[in-house]
Amino acid sequence: MSTRGVQMVDGVLFVCHANMCRSPMAEYIARRLLADLPVTVASAGTDAVDGALMHPYATEVAAGTGADPAAFRTRRLRAEHLTRAALVLTATRRQRSVCTALAPAALHRTFTLRQFGRLAAAAEATGTRDRSPLRAAVEAATRARGRLQPAAPDADDLSDPIGGSPADFRRCAEEIERSIRPVLALIGTAG
Repeated sequence: MSTRGVQMVDGVLFVCHANMCRSPMAEYIARRLLADLPVTVASAGTDAVDGALMHPYATEVAAGTGADPAAFRTRRLRAEHLTRAALVLTATRRQRSVCTALAPAALHRTFTLRQFGRLAAAAEATGTRDRSPLRAAVEAATRARGRLQPAAPDADDLSDPIGGSPADFRRCAEEIERSIRPVLALIGTAG
């Protein structure tokens, strides 16, 4: 599928502020959970400085997924990252707004991670032959939006563990994984 001349990939893009804590942890957790599916995973930050290292506590979490995060470097969010991704999951509502302002065409496939986790848990997937499992999952979750009561605004935001302890980072990673698991299940049934 193409969006304004840019080839979309079956990929999930995680976005946070600096691409040092939440989005890289989500990237590594999702890679582990989605390893058996034809889905790419990446991350970026709305205010990231290209080339910085991941936060040391986030590196510990990423290493706990079985991957080696030593080569990870932060990257600043660009419009082409958004237009190429089939699903954009942000840490907060503010970052979701930044994403949709930067690439309005990505509006219908951009959610906060926690919001999309709730939608995925409530979605009813239908198998598809003409769409990828990821794109079918995004459509199913979008249809579920009308069946759910709106959540409190702060229920959509993933707390930033920056400045916290290793335990704070582990709690954030646990919340990320809890939000990704229904997405994994939905992608599995949508394919």
